[in-house]
Parts: sequence; structure tokens; C-alpha cells
Amino acid sequence: MSPKLPVWAPGREGYFGDFGGAFIPEMLHETFAELRAAFENACDDETFWQSYVDVTAGYGGRPTPVTFCENLTRKLGGARIYVKREDLNHTGAHKANNVMGQGLLVQRMGKKRVIAETGAGQHGVATATMAARLGLECTIYMGEEDVARQHPNVFWMRQLGAEVIPVTDGTRTLKDAINACLRDWADSMADTHYVMGTVCGPHPFPQMVTYFQSIIGQEARAQMLALAGKLPDRVYACVGGGSNASGIFTGFLDDLSTELVGVEAGGKGIETGEHAARLAGGKGVPGVAQGYKTVFLQNEEGLMQDTHSVAAGLDYIGIGPMLADLHEQGRVRFESATDQEVVDALRLTMRSEGIIPALESSHAFAAAFREAPSLSDDDAILINQSGRGDKDIFTVADALDDEGWKTFIRETAARYAR
Repeated sequence: MSPKLPVWAPGREGYFGDFGGAFIPEMLHETFAELRAAFENACDDETFWQSYVDVTAGYGGRPTPVTFCENLTRKLGGARIYVKREDLNHTGAHKANNVMGQGLLVQRMGKKRVIAETGAGQHGVATATMAARLGLECTIYMGEEDVARQHPNVFWMRQLGAEVIPVTDGTRTLKDAINACLRDWADSMADTHYVMGTVCGPHPFPQMVTYFQSIIGQEARAQMLALAGKLPDRVYACVGGGSNASGIFTGFLDDLSTELVGVEAGGKGIETGEHAARLAGGKGVPGVAQGYKTVFLQNEEGLMQDTHSVAAGLDYIGIGPMLADLHEQGRVRFESATDQEVVDALRLTMRSEGIIPALESSHAFAAAFREAPSLSDDDAILINQSGRGDKDIFTVADALDDEGWKTFIRETAARYAR
């Protein structure tokens, strides 16, 4: 069933309450008008949604399951813990949902090239995979710092045929990769589509990405009713830009008995200033950047501040406008998790359930683990595992101070040096 657009469709000029819009240069107006028209026509075409479901099933491996975590439930006490397993999606994360949907749109528009930004690399791998599948030219922009800490994903993007361009501007992370994409698109819009990876940017990107990611919430709602016999009392999702959170939250927006909890990167602690908590930390300020209005981490002059997170996919300066609006309405509660809490939650999940969540996803696990013991065994909570953690092996091994890994790296480096 095609998702109900009015539940989370933007209002005037692509706004969700006070947030959103399309602050774009005049030269991009025609391109955005073309994209909006293509997306609106696709939404009105029931066969398009079915073709999207078919490709995510036959190629992407959907539906992904919901897993009851019996061991974690017993260890922590309190609520029953369930996990939506987006790590079992093709390419190992929820990112494939959005890129395959946008790939179908690219075909409808007759474009031959796609570009994308990526932070943790999962969106980049997913976009490169889609481009290989559909026979499209592909260029990925990735902050130089993220290239270094997520090099396995860089390797796979290149093997899939994509050109990966390290971005050396600014903080050399996700926001700078987005800026680089927008510059490329301004020069290549005739034959190129920008595959935005999150629910940010100018309208219609926040709505469009949510539309494709809403398949997570649709599945999870039905699965919880079948598996737990009820809707979850709380749903937890990590939030960088917010695509996985928007996707799963849409399945429960009308169910006011289900509390929605977004978990941001607390980094080294809100008080240190080294974090990426826009809403949970109370440090975010409304502003306009990168083509839209939302809550950003910025100073009094409007300059964007540096961010920090152990997870490359959560260190973005802004948050999706729909999520900013839902926070303002009180419909979504925002919490944060520190780097140390995240690593601890990852270790506990691995040892208890044999599940390896990505560092981004582990933020949601950390917040859920904090709160589960205070609930009753009649309660059920659902954690969205947005991706798998094998991509984070370098960062996790360093965080765990694993001596065996250090030895392996030294010996491998020595072999290459010969």
C-alpha cells in the first residue's frame, strides 16, 4: 500500500511548520521544479509504489525482520526489547531503500548520471550499488576525514564503479560533502540527479526521502502487531539528518500511545561542546543553510560549528525539518548518547544477541538500554537498527583498544611497506 502522504506531507512551499522550504539559487529552480513534478506524478501512480516495493524485495531483500531480543530483555529487566533489522537490507543499511526509489525516479526523468554525498559511507555504497544496477554514471563526495575513518566503504564504492572525491573544505565531513554536491549539481543539472541521502536539503528532498524510507515504518507496525501482539510503547531511532528515524516514525505517527524517541550524538558530552546534539542538547538554533531552514548548531553570527561523534553518520550540523517540527510539537522526544555509552551498548548487544549494530544505530540502543529497566514487562520497545557494524571495524577496534587488531594492522602495514 502506498504511504499516506497527508500524514507527513509538508505545507506551504515545502515547510513542516516553521522548518523546511527551498532556499536555492535561481539557476536551480527549473531542476527542482522538474524533480517536484516527477516525484508528485510518481506518488499519484500506484504502479510506481508497487514497482518500488518489488525492487526492494527482489533486489534489496525486504521485508527486513523484527527480532525479539530475549537475552537483552532478561539482562536489563523491564520492557521487552525488539529490533527492526535494517542491517539485513541489501548493502547493510536502510540507505538502500531511498536510493533505489530515487533510482526509479532517475529512470522516469531520463537522467544518465547520479551524484551523492556520504558521511559514514553507507549512502555512498548504496548509491554506487544502485548506479551499477541501473547503468548510471556515479560520483560520490565524501569528507576527507570520513574517507580516512570509513575506508572500507570507500574501497567498495570504487569497486562498484563510482568515482569517490574526498572533500577537503571546512571540517572535511558530511556538511562539506553536501556543499560539494550542490556545486557539482549547479554545473551538471541537465543530465545529473543529486541523490540526497537524508531528510534534509531543499524541498522536495525531505518529503521524498521520507516517502521511500516509510517502508520501514509500514513493515515494523505490522510486524510488531504480529510478533508482540501490540504496538510498541516506545520506538527508538538514531538521528543524524534523520532518514532512518523519519522512516520508522511514519509508521506510528497516528498512534499517540507509541512514544517516538530520536537519539542524537552526545559525543564527549554536551558540556564539552564536542557533540552533534542539536535538539537533545538544547544547543541548536533555527537558521537557513544548504537550501532549507531547520535547527543547526551555529554560533551567534550564524557560522556553523564543528561537531563530533564516534559515528561518522551522526555528526551533521542540522536535522531534518520534519523532525524539527515534530520535536516542536512534542510528538518526538530527543535524547543523546555519549561515545562511551554507544561503545558499551554495542559491546552488550554483540555479546548478548550476536547482533552487530553500526555505531550510528548503537546510539538508539544506548538510549533504549538506559530506559528499558524503568518500564514494566508488559511494555514493548522497538529499536531501529539502521545498519550493521562491520563498516566500523577500524573505529570500533580503536574504541575497544583491541590489542589483537593493533597487531594485525602493524603486521599488515609492514607487509605493504616491503
